[in-house]
Amino acid sequence: MKIEIMNEKFDPWEALVDYKKNVLLNDSRIGATSVFVGTVRDFNDNEEVENMELEHYPGMTEKYLEDMVNSAIKKYNIIDGLVIHRVGLLEPTDPIVVVATWSEHRENAFNATRDIMEALKAQAPFWKKESTNNGFRWVKPSVEQEDTANEV
Repeated sequence: MKIEIMNEKFDPWEALVDYKKNVLLNDSRIGATSVFVGTVRDFNDNEEVENMELEHYPGMTEKYLEDMVNSAIKKYNIIDGLVIHRVGLLEPTDPIVVVATWSEHRENAFNATRDIMEALKAQAPFWKKESTNNGFRWVKPSVEQEDTANEV
């Protein structure tokens, strides 16, 4: 399992290939890989978004993410999981997060990736502040995300 929070831009696809090749060592048990990549949009709630700033509590956030992935590993019997998340100032089209899981079967990988991502959006200790043409605003998780995330 790998959990990483970074201030710099990253290529989610390169990170996935590197992890599979160098950490998973092309594990022959892997029959499925599920991947989610989130990027910054240039709009939200009918307003243009110029940029977004993400904040977190170092140490606390990593521990939360580690617990989320460990929970998914147990619940869905996945082989491994990866979460890389950006913090700092991000521009539209910048990757924010990559979540990947590896398992023997696709259903387990799909479900684990979805649960991790939903918990990330609803409960993980990240704070998002958007800059719009009307000023700054804090982004709140939706009720749907909170309900789904409680299943992890």
